[in-house]
Amino acid sequence: MNASNASPGLSRSLNDRMIAGVMGGIAHRYGWSSTWLRILYVIGSLLSAAFPGILVYLVLWLLIPNEAD
Repeated sequence: MNASNASPGLSRSLNDRMIAGVMGGIAHRYGWSSTWLRILYVIGSLLSAAFPGILVYLVLWLLIPNEAD
């Protein structure tokens, strides 16, 4: 596979971050709006009593590397 055709891996954004750059990195990877992704994530977390959303965010924070790494 040619390196120019390879899709970039998932990484936490250094430029588009509110807390840790998780949502900004996911939005950048898939070409989505980071604002809308954050809104949907918060709504989903609130509808699930917030705990699972916070836990998932913390796990993603630990597993997804920064852009620079």
